[in-house]
Amino acid sequence: MRIASLVPSATELLFALGLGEQVVAVTHECDYPPDVQGIPQLTRSVIAEGLQAAEIDAAVRECTDAGRALYELDEAQLAELEPELIVTQAVCEVCAVSYGDVVAAARRLPSDPQVMSLDPSTLGEVLLDIPRLAEATGATEAGAELSRQAAGRIDAVVAAVAGARPRNVAALEWLDPVFIGGHWVPQMIELAGGVDVLGMPGERSQVVEWAELAAAGPDVIVSMPCGYGTDRAAMETLLYREALTALGAAVAAVDASSYFSRPGPRLVEGVELLAHLLHAELVPEPPPERFAWVDLSEPAPR
Repeated sequence: MRIASLVPSATELLFALGLGEQVVAVTHECDYPPDVQGIPQLTRSVIAEGLQAAEIDAAVRECTDAGRALYELDEAQLAELEPELIVTQAVCEVCAVSYGDVVAAARRLPSDPQVMSLDPSTLGEVLLDIPRLAEATGATEAGAELSRQAAGRIDAVVAAVAGARPRNVAALEWLDPVFIGGHWVPQMIELAGGVDVLGMPGERSQVVEWAELAAAGPDVIVSMPCGYGTDRAAMETLLYREALTALGAAVAAVDASSYFSRPGPRLVEGVELLAHLLHAELVPEPPPERFAWVDLSEPAPR
């Protein structure tokens, strides 16, 4: 089967199912696993690079308010690749080519591909997408094994933190304006032995004021700017050191792009990471590139 993946989380899942050789096209944001390098990229963002957080937010809002697409799709190359299946999503309008545009493009293709949309809002729905995509691609056995492994690792985390005092957590998916984590993130925090003081499972991330964050009284703040790796998240976090210092909470920056932003199989590793941040004495430390405790006494980057 010839498969075009138009969302990074689907690309990761396809490779995890052993279907990498069948993936004929990906997006410009698909960077995992490393084997994805060299596969034709079908998309590009219309948002300029090098913008600050507030500027990115403003540019996104300007496009969405005007009804303009945030991503461009190379339909000519898509037609040349003749996919039989296109995997996309509709859960987040700022994360990928719009579902409507994908469906319209598919209808114009001579190969008449099936379009499959993965739209999880909870961790449970993310895990259910494993057998769903596996069945659609003839990888049923691989899907069952991947599901078993994911469930086992999550169960191990829950068992490790059982009985520990839950810690109050605020997950920040953006810092200017402040967006609290939504969708699957509150559930990940709960499984890791925490209580999300503002986020609601299955709900979209929402803008809050710094005063609301202070009133919620988090013990730990996890800075996970959407799409950022650890180093960039840590640098971004230091730009708001004064506001964060006033909260009196420990602050960790994490590799959101790999373990939190994308609803793919690596969310399981995100649960393990959170459990270590909240209960280091109970859960082994993950590889150092996945997180960093932020010293708010450091000067903000210029």
